[in-house]
Amino acid sequence: MDQEAAQPRKCPGLNCENDASTLQCPKCKEMGVESFFCSQDCFKRSWAEHKTLHKKSGHYNPFPTYRFTGPLRPVYPLSLKREVPKSIPHPEWSQDGIPRYPYVRKNNVQILDEKGIAGMRKVCRLSREVLDIAAAAAKPGVTTDYIDEIVHNACIERKAYPSPLNYNHFPKSVCTSVNEVICHGIPDQRVLQDGDILNIDVSLYHEGYHGDLNETYYIGDKARADPDNVRLIETTRQCLQKSIDHVKPGVKIGDFGDIIEKHAKTQNLGVVKTYCGHGVNSLFHCAPNVPHYAKNKAVGRCKAGMTFTIEPMICLGTYRDETWPDDWTAVTADGRRSAQFEHTLLVTETGVEVLTARLPDSPGEPIEFPPPATNGETKV
Repeated sequence: MDQEAAQPRKCPGLNCENDASTLQCPKCKEMGVESFFCSQDCFKRSWAEHKTLHKKSGHYNPFPTYRFTGPLRPVYPLSLKREVPKSIPHPEWSQDGIPRYPYVRKNNVQILDEKGIAGMRKVCRLSREVLDIAAAAAKPGVTTDYIDEIVHNACIERKAYPSPLNYNHFPKSVCTSVNEVICHGIPDQRVLQDGDILNIDVSLYHEGYHGDLNETYYIGDKARADPDNVRLIETTRQCLQKSIDHVKPGVKIGDFGDIIEKHAKTQNLGVVKTYCGHGVNSLFHCAPNVPHYAKNKAVGRCKAGMTFTIEPMICLGTYRDETWPDDWTAVTADGRRSAQFEHTLLVTETGVEVLTARLPDSPGEPIEFPPPATNGETKV
């Protein structure tokens, strides 16, 4: 830890010279702003002056009457839409937000030729680079909007378009899903806190193909020290790997959900059913659909030359989800935490190639796994 980080926080109370304790202003916490006082008496004495800072910040909750399922709140205003140079090829939704895909039957899976496979390898390698850059910046004190800025700029440096930008009117270049957010979190002005967990979902469009991957990261030492965080994140990571190990020609797409849910249940965790993996190539989302839960009715089998994602979303509690009024942010119905990991995969003649595989220096390496859970926490 550097010397600056080691300095104690000063209490912002009126005429107070004390160091701050762990007592935080509830409104500032909701807004994602760090504001710690030395005592309750100091906070009360300073309230008349301190509360004016809430208005000066310009930050606000855009859905004040919505019944949130957990403690997380959106912190607006969103930053302005980031622009992509016209010299970089744009997908069709970049202007009006509408992906005009041809009708694709559930079992009509595209098999790539050598040119397509080479294109997917390249865009997935670039996607991994961008995710690693974003992950290195994800730490306490930065906003998810800052992560979005980093991702956006890294895409442009690689002459790639960030696939989520304006896809069905999604307003940002990356999805950042914090704590109880399952997926599709919109980057905003909330400051990441020591103890948070954060999923960063990166997708790039480059030379006609899309790469897609995500990982969940521990934010700060408190997050790594929380047994539930570790149980959740590391089990989710293992769920993805166990399903990838099963990929080869002839394997049923539905098998992956059986593998994932079986392993999740060993740690008393729930598996989200609403969202699934998907085909990805020159189309951002296409056949096959890849459910992550057991006894699903997925259509099709793996075939050499197909590319698709597996991206399990695992929860500490219920698998049921709700969506915020922004029509994007999916959260757990009980407000408990959720994690996700995703790779883009190529089925080969003999098995599988992980196109978005981690590099030796990729941030967010696995940490020691806790003993199996025995408290029966999973809710259905």
